[in-house]
Amino acid sequence: MERYIEFVVKHWELAVAFAAVLGLLLWTEKRKGGPSLSTQQATMLINKEDAVVVDVRPRKEFETGHIVNSINIPAADFDKRADELNKHKDKPIIVVCAMGQSAGASAKTLQTRGFARVMKLSGGIAEWKGANLPVVR
Repeated sequence: MERYIEFVVKHWELAVAFAAVLGLLLWTEKRKGGPSLSTQQATMLINKEDAVVVDVRPRKEFETGHIVNSINIPAADFDKRADELNKHKDKPIIVVCAMGQSAGASAKTLQTRGFARVMKLSGGIAEWKGANLPVVR
């Protein structure tokens, strides 16, 4: 630990630059694709506001287990198929991927197409399964 402190003291410019880049990266990731939801928040939104779950994983992954009543539109086809969700514009949309890392791009696409309430599931389907919430095959 002493070596880190010594490095930061001797090279404070690098430490400040690193902190700034890290802060900007975190800020950018947070803004990308709207807010993230925990599994508990997603469950409440699905049950109380009839939220639509959009799973952006490839079809084969989707078939191994997905959230009940979710719509599968793979991320690779999302730009072409996003219009399929137009009938759900007035409902909250929860975008789900495998680990919570790639849902942001699809959520951003929906936001640019006029969907007002688009959110991402934090941790993706892995977090959902980890919380022992139901999946269907």
